[in-house]
Amino acid sequence: MITVNPDGKIMVRRCLVTLRPFRLFVLGIGFFTLCFLMTSLGGQFSARRLGDSPFTIRTEVMGGPESRGVLRKMSDLLELMVKRMDALARLENVSELHRAGGDLHFPADRMPPGAGLMERIQAIAQNVSDIAVKVDQILRHSLLLHSKVSEGRRDQCEAPSDPKFPDCSGKVEWMRARWTSDPCYAFFGVDGTECSFLIYLSEVEWFCPPLPWRNQTAAQRAPKPLPKVQAVFRSNLSHLLDLMGSGKESLIFMKKRTKRLTAQWALAAQRLAQKLGATRRDQKQILVHIGFLTEESGDVFSPRVLKGGPLGEMVQWADILAALYVLGHGLRVTVSLKELQSNLGVPPGRGSCPLTMPLPFDLIYTDYHGLQQMKQHMGLSFKKYRCRIRVIDTFGTEPAYNHEEYATLHGYRTNWGYWNLNPKQFMTMFPHTPDNSFMGFVSEELNETEKQLIKGGKASNMAVVYGKEASIWKFQGKEKFLGILNKYMEIHGTVYYESQRPPEVPAFVKNHGLLPQPEFQQLLRKAKLFIGFGFPYEGPAPLEAIANGCIFLQSRFSPPHSSLNHEFFRGKPTSREVFSQHPYAENFIGKPHVWTVDYNNSEEFEAAIKAIMRTQVDPYLPYEYTCEGMLERIHAYIQHQDFCVAPGPALPGAHTPQSPFVLAPNATHLEWAQNASLAPAAWPPAHSLRAWLATPGRACTDTCLDHGLICEPSFFPFLNSQDAFLKLQVPCDSTESEMNHLYPAFAQPGQECYLQKDPLLFSCAGSNTKYRRLCPCRDFRKGQVALCQGCL
Repeated sequence: MITVNPDGKIMVRRCLVTLRPFRLFVLGIGFFTLCFLMTSLGGQFSARRLGDSPFTIRTEVMGGPESRGVLRKMSDLLELMVKRMDALARLENVSELHRAGGDLHFPADRMPPGAGLMERIQAIAQNVSDIAVKVDQILRHSLLLHSKVSEGRRDQCEAPSDPKFPDCSGKVEWMRARWTSDPCYAFFGVDGTECSFLIYLSEVEWFCPPLPWRNQTAAQRAPKPLPKVQAVFRSNLSHLLDLMGSGKESLIFMKKRTKRLTAQWALAAQRLAQKLGATRRDQKQILVHIGFLTEESGDVFSPRVLKGGPLGEMVQWADILAALYVLGHGLRVTVSLKELQSNLGVPPGRGSCPLTMPLPFDLIYTDYHGLQQMKQHMGLSFKKYRCRIRVIDTFGTEPAYNHEEYATLHGYRTNWGYWNLNPKQFMTMFPHTPDNSFMGFVSEELNETEKQLIKGGKASNMAVVYGKEASIWKFQGKEKFLGILNKYMEIHGTVYYESQRPPEVPAFVKNHGLLPQPEFQQLLRKAKLFIGFGFPYEGPAPLEAIANGCIFLQSRFSPPHSSLNHEFFRGKPTSREVFSQHPYAENFIGKPHVWTVDYNNSEEFEAAIKAIMRTQVDPYLPYEYTCEGMLERIHAYIQHQDFCVAPGPALPGAHTPQSPFVLAPNATHLEWAQNASLAPAAWPPAHSLRAWLATPGRACTDTCLDHGLICEPSFFPFLNSQDAFLKLQVPCDSTESEMNHLYPAFAQPGQECYLQKDPLLFSCAGSNTKYRRLCPCRDFRKGQVALCQGCL
């Protein structure tokens, strides 16, 4: 009988306790190894379905060597663990024996607990090693098969020489060198092989022809267009408020404005529906991306909403959203770059690749910030879909600045222009230039009862100053004319301040601080006069004041302000000269509602104040700034403006039919001949065209206004021919075609006629004393300058 002394029992127990945590750790490693191995092999074999093309399993096949390496490393690791555990066990046993201080005898049937564990780990390591060898054999066979197939199709993975795809070989070369520059290429399956380059360049982009051995069914299968749904006017705007989101002061301001005007939008929708009758309106899917509110663009407006900052842009965007929604179109609103990428289907990466899906939106309304963001993240899709974009552009973009090559060559390059869009895609706050589309905004419209109450409650000696920021009150010389005004009227201000009265505001001004919009409206309804200091330019506040029965007094600029002499306009994509603080109010409204005087002339200024105090006016709001007027205008744009269609009349050099114009009876201008064939399917309708030859140095915008008409740039192609000059009895000794934003034109001296070579440069703006410009004009609806008589 074999006996074991107590010290031996204690030593064995210690050995078990010492090895147990390590044994559990090693068993865990072994279990994890087996699970990982089964998962990896399962993935490898499941990817090798029968019938798969070798070109569809590039990742798995190319990953073979990595898989073998992982298995070998795991086998080596287990063998190393066995050796180290064996050494550790021996060291532990020796240590315990020394501490026991005597000889130790184990039972023959009870070996040390670590011995069996060692055998198991050695067995696991051997199994892993065997499996690695088998996997290596399978992968070698797979690579050999892949090599044979690739050898058979190598000629089909070379860049084809096809005259229809002249850029194919160059793009393949670029992909060889730069395919790792953006992760989006790998997202679309590019892995560095020639075949992956050609597949990408033929199926994702369009620089190479389709590969004959590829399954073209999937590549050519386009999603079926959704059935057209008729747009229905909406009067409940609660869902729109949800679409607008929250979290920003800008959005809170916009939502409050929309909610306040809900009743007026509903009434306007009812009136326009009656006017349109049974006209079918297809519902458009529209994305509205307000780029200046994104964090990437700085979102400088939101923090200033509660501090007197400019609100004109937010007023306009709120009204655009309301108009689109009330017209019955599908709407998606984004104010972050992440939301924009998600809605467009932007692939992961740095923006080099096209969108992952066809653009789901018929129209996109954005601003210059959003335009830049879309170009950065849409890749080639930006060029493909840019005809659907509408850019809300406060001050306008003239064609000379919009044409990238022309702007660069002739000094019109700015930070905002050079997008090569159709100039009508830029939509402005006021009708600055007919080259762009006039979008506008709305002012609150009063009913007859409210108008009568305002007329009865007016204070004859109360003036409100236009300007909520203290910086506006730094106007040089303001003390002089404010002192004159103070002799006749009580002056009120709405200037923002935090703790004390802004030092720029004179002591005799009663400052109310920054007022909420409803309270500001009440102040305007009591006041007789709304006076501007010359800045800000062309904001919504003067229209609101006039609509509430105020007279607007503004300064005349001499010389006019422009990018040549005023910092504010420097860098803006326009050469427009501004002769007053609010040109629209001066030119389209005028006296008695709008007075424009020289503030530096004390006698003229004081005479104007006296005359204003004797003048009685009713609240007035131009139709185009009512809810109905804006709905009418946007409806017409959505129904008729299509910048994705091919150009209309041919440019110079192509064969064109005989001109459909005749000289008017008074021999001053051209008209559309009554017996001419049906006018082309243009919008505005071409039969409304009237053409004049401007005097030297006169822009087409001014020439048409001189005749009570509006310049219409879409009519330029009809006049861009030598026949138009002949009909006007202009003696052309020679006729040339060039890129110039002033053409078509007649040059004196020299008797030379010039035609426009690039349709993007047709422009109503611009003049030169050397040229007499050929100007296309049209009529317009009363109170709706953007639309001609037959445009609705």
